[in-house]
Amino acid sequence: MIRFEPRTNPGPILVYGVPVFAAIFAILLAAIPLALAGAPIMDAYGLMITGAFGSVFSTSEMLTRATPLILTGLAAAIAFRAKLWNIGAEGQLYMGAMAAVVVGTGVIDGPSWVMIPAIMIAGALAGALMLIGPTLLKTRMGVDEVVTTLLLNFIVLLFVQMMLEGALKDPMSMGWPQSEPIIDSAILPPLLERMRVHLGLIIALVAASGLAVFVKRTVWGFEIRAVGENAAAAKFSGISVTKTMILVAALSGGLAGLAGVSEVAGTRGYLATDLSPGYGYAGIVVAMLARLSPVGVIISALFVASVFVGADSMSRAIGVSSYLADLIVAMSLLCVLIGGFLTRFKVRFDRKKTAG
Repeated sequence: MIRFEPRTNPGPILVYGVPVFAAIFAILLAAIPLALAGAPIMDAYGLMITGAFGSVFSTSEMLTRATPLILTGLAAAIAFRAKLWNIGAEGQLYMGAMAAVVVGTGVIDGPSWVMIPAIMIAGALAGALMLIGPTLLKTRMGVDEVVTTLLLNFIVLLFVQMMLEGALKDPMSMGWPQSEPIIDSAILPPLLERMRVHLGLIIALVAASGLAVFVKRTVWGFEIRAVGENAAAAKFSGISVTKTMILVAALSGGLAGLAGVSEVAGTRGYLATDLSPGYGYAGIVVAMLARLSPVGVIISALFVASVFVGADSMSRAIGVSSYLADLIVAMSLLCVLIGGFLTRFKVRFDRKKTAG
């Protein structure tokens, strides 16, 4: 007979080691589909490593991919910490990108020190507003935010498509549904010459550091953690659960909106419907791998980005599907969830006693 007993004190090895072991185990499990595809396993792993870290260019591409993952990972981490299950970071990302395009294509015109903060504020506000609505429905009417935030992703994407075919369409795009390019003064400058990694990476790192201090060192951070641990007890102690959840929604949606700003003003320069390959959903994996730690989000985002970039390089070299990266990320999440369960509970095997 199998029993599960709660662990009173899991210990630092279990708490901090589970995400690391989960990532390693997921990569090892990837050998199975590689073998089934007929690929040389050791060569494939070597190509993944060199594809992500083998040159300045490949490392810069990995950091470029990690930038929106850090921001969406932070968005998921702060929301989940308060038990606000934000599955809508993808839609919030697109709304942030669209707001950046509206402001950055001619509504105002000024130097970089004016335009860059302007598009960042616009994008963060747009993303925050996208999550505040579902949060009010949750706190006031008990509506499940998983459903509302998930469905809003599809509504937002359709709305963006409509705008790109209408008011925001670039008349010089030869019929292609994309926005006008953002003016030069609103573009996030590159960090390395002739590389795509840009100022958005610094913004993401500052956001992660600031969020870590906010959660651990401020009264508001304490209230967020209290609501996440036990909302009823927090309310009984005098904490306004509704106000705390609205604050969390503003932070989470704003960070996801900044991810959209980062992509549209740092990588693309214009808005199109293929702006994000699923950064909003991948951010959930990043947050779970990091165990909702803002600093851990940086590490897990780098891991996920290196898997994506490395798998792309490997697939081109040996003809294996790049979807292997998605498989590794999904297995990492599954391993983390299983490891998290084993961190909280001990597994006991009891032998049945024989009669007589």
